[in-house]
Amino acid sequence: MSEQLSGKTAIITGAGSGIGRASALRFAAEGARLVLGDKTEAVHETARRVAEAGGQAVALQVNAGVEADVAKLVATALERYGQLDVAFANAGISGDMASIFETTTEAWTEVLRVNLIGPWLMIKHAGQVMADAGRGGSIIVTASVAGIRSGAGGPAYSASKAGVINLVMVSAQQLSDTQVRVNAICPGLTETGMTKPTFDYATEKGVTHKIGRLNPLRRAAQPEELANVALFLASDQSSYVNGQAIAVDGGLSSSHPVTRQLRGQTAV
Repeated sequence: MSEQLSGKTAIITGAGSGIGRASALRFAAEGARLVLGDKTEAVHETARRVAEAGGQAVALQVNAGVEADVAKLVATALERYGQLDVAFANAGISGDMASIFETTTEAWTEVLRVNLIGPWLMIKHAGQVMADAGRGGSIIVTASVAGIRSGAGGPAYSASKAGVINLVMVSAQQLSDTQVRVNAICPGLTETGMTKPTFDYATEKGVTHKIGRLNPLRRAAQPEELANVALFLASDQSSYVNGQAIAVDGGLSSSHPVTRQLRGQTAV
């Protein structure tokens, strides 16, 4: 069976942990040559794991919300591998859960800078390179179910992710005729570095069995499950998927809040 990303070069941001690291390992296993970015030193550990598994990866400590850093990732892909086929703008921050009346301008701005401006910068730089090369390509952005409707994150985070979903739609249209596809993944609760406080709190209180109980699968996701969807979008298997925001949330976003109807009982 052929590797799904054989001969392709991919950039992944937020690659120091969680979904980014899982995607790096998954992409490499499918033959991709990688440029990995993260603001932490952990990105070098991800590159080391890729190399140990027989893959190719270069790691850069960058800030995904700074244009010069994003441009550097794209330039590195071209310098090191001579092409760019996939860009996964995965880096993000959660901000806090303060209400819209309590959030400071500085906190709101920082969340938007990383979560919304960062993906735009990746689309701007990677998309231009892909379009100019004439081979098409795939740009993937990590949004969130928090961007679909209220209730899954703080106000700034939710607004930033809603912006990402619309950015994907607009970008897909503006890249018409280039064969460059742009799609978003909308994770539900996933066990990553960002959500570690939630999981640590549940462990401390002895209520880990309640994590993810609001979705029909009654559990949280593992990063590898999101990486599998990213691989699908990165590969030619999704050649006709464009401008979409795909929820990977155990079914959480399939319903508005309701009184749950149990088997054999009537909801009230």
